[in-house]
Amino acid sequence: MSDLREQTVVVTGAAGHLGRAVAAAFDARGAQLVLLDRERAALQQVYGGETPRRLFVAADLLDAAQVESALRSAHERHGRIDVLCNLAGGFRMGEAVHETSARTWDFLMDINARTVLHAVAAAVPWMQKAGQGRIVNVAAGAAQRGMAQMGAYCASKSAVIRLTESMAAELREQGINVNCVLPTIIDTPDNRAAMPDADPGRWVAPADLAEVIVFLASPAARAVHGAALPVSGLS
Repeated sequence: MSDLREQTVVVTGAAGHLGRAVAAAFDARGAQLVLLDRERAALQQVYGGETPRRLFVAADLLDAAQVESALRSAHERHGRIDVLCNLAGGFRMGEAVHETSARTWDFLMDINARTVLHAVAAAVPWMQKAGQGRIVNVAAGAAQRGMAQMGAYCASKSAVIRLTESMAAELREQGINVNCVLPTIIDTPDNRAAMPDADPGRWVAPADLAEVIVFLASPAARAVHGAALPVSGLS
């Protein structure tokens, strides 16, 4: 198990099911956590109170100024930002591509791609000053090919892969690793409720996905740049 003591890890979407698993995995390795979600109350409900190693930050990831302020607060608290995990995102079945509404397109591009842009814009300058950093984005297995009624979703997650690759090419010489994971369906209560006839044993457990994210954020992955790593569960 990697020892990440003294490392400051920012987790977006921290109140979600994957966010909880990722926070737990980093906490077990001694990291200092900056848990970011839209509502502070949601973070308090999930984690209880703050601790010396756990800071809550409320910010709307679609508001660049709020995100910049949040990351500045994190840096003021800990003096460093070593890892950014971009977990925030969402899914919506859409229309056929030729019928795609602006509402569907904008929602998915905003929640899956624009949130990443705002988070890295706020975090990367601190990493550049330090001469090191790790960024892990969450794309999706569905980003690898188009599917019916999922064109906008597939495009938004594919954008995350291309952004990851581009950032890796731009930042690797500055000591910053940028990679992403491509999970299939994540085993959450929401997904079980939405797909009651599916077999969740074939899905990805949040804790398993968290371990992959921690690996990519650790010194063990220092030679990995621009990877889009499929995480497809146990079956």
